[in-house]
Amino acid sequence: MPLQSSAKDQLRAFVTRIERLEEEKAALAADLREVYAEAKGNGFDVKALRAVIRLRKQDDNKRREEEAVLSTYLHALGMETAEAA
Repeated sequence: MPLQSSAKDQLRAFVTRIERLEEEKAALAADLREVYAEAKGNGFDVKALRAVIRLRKQDDNKRREEEAVLSTYLHALGMETAEAA
């Protein structure tokens, strides 16, 4: 079933926009890799840094709830840290 001319134009516009956004996303991903590499080069633990970024994105109440559950589990397994004990 062939598309009408207006539908073809609209389809091309969507494809072009998606391709442009994919290019921007790739450029941003490269920039993020560079920042993490720079942080690592300055002695920071990238895994911990990623965890901090993930936590900062979370809602405060959700984060506190997850931390409380984690603390409960660690305590139950005898794995609490010096700070939590």
